[in-house]
Amino acid sequence: MAENRHPSRRALQWVAETVKPGVRIKSVELLTGATSSVLHRIELEDNGRSLKLVLRQFNNREWLAEEPDLARHEAASLQKVCQADVPTPELVAVDETGEHCGVPTIVMTELAGRVELKPGDLDGWLHQLAEAILPIHSLEVGTFPWQYQPYNDLAQLEPPTWSSVPDLWARAIEIVQGPRPATPECFIHRDYHPVNVLWQNNQVSGIIDWPNACRGVGSFDVTWCRLNLIQLHGVAAADRFLNAYHSLAGPSFTHHPYWDLMGMIELLPGPPEVYPPWLHFGMRHLNKKLMCQRNDEYLASVMDRF
Repeated sequence: MAENRHPSRRALQWVAETVKPGVRIKSVELLTGATSSVLHRIELEDNGRSLKLVLRQFNNREWLAEEPDLARHEAASLQKVCQADVPTPELVAVDETGEHCGVPTIVMTELAGRVELKPGDLDGWLHQLAEAILPIHSLEVGTFPWQYQPYNDLAQLEPPTWSSVPDLWARAIEIVQGPRPATPECFIHRDYHPVNVLWQNNQVSGIIDWPNACRGVGSFDVTWCRLNLIQLHGVAAADRFLNAYHSLAGPSFTHHPYWDLMGMIELLPGPPEVYPPWLHFGMRHLNKKLMCQRNDEYLASVMDRF
């Protein structure tokens, strides 16, 4: 449950003092599209110069109960990804425990651009989505403390009642409960999908939303983006995205369909919902029936590869 959608006066004072003593907060604007935290654009003024920052407050109690280190996690992720050759927000300040802001809080620079879900050139858009994540996967993973784990308990999975292909789901669950394919680790976003990519002048201008980044396999970022793409644009779009990533990554990259199933099991028990930001960013034709249909079609296409 999320509460306190407006930052407190104390939090804003901490932001201003952390950036530079004496700066003035000119405006505070709620940013729409966030689902598990609250985002505000804060414009500060320093001797006539304007500075725009983004304030993220982790006020979802359930999420914090599971991951109390969210602010520290995102701060570490932002410090890591600044080494990559792709625009990402820069860390300005972190209140790990909420001592100053009431809840764990991150302050970061704002990236130019906007979310684009209805591109005029779908293939070009998919190609750039694939290209943008490659520099992240090329980062040295090192001893980054957070490790990929599925959100669902694999031992407790059952075929969903909403699906028209429960037998396929049963087989898919057997596969993910078995051994994982041997795949080298790298640094991954863990929540890579089109709402977390910004565009300006038909070019990717940045990747945002880093509290889930971790050590994992690059295929999971590919998988998670594919899962979002099938719901937004259908199975063919997801396959074209995978082909684009393959062509850009080169022959050293192999995508095992096991990872597509690992993405799909995070839908369970379901039924799959229409992600609210998709509606906000113009995909108003989406509905639950279409989500179920597209996910079943996708599962069938993935299982054909085993």
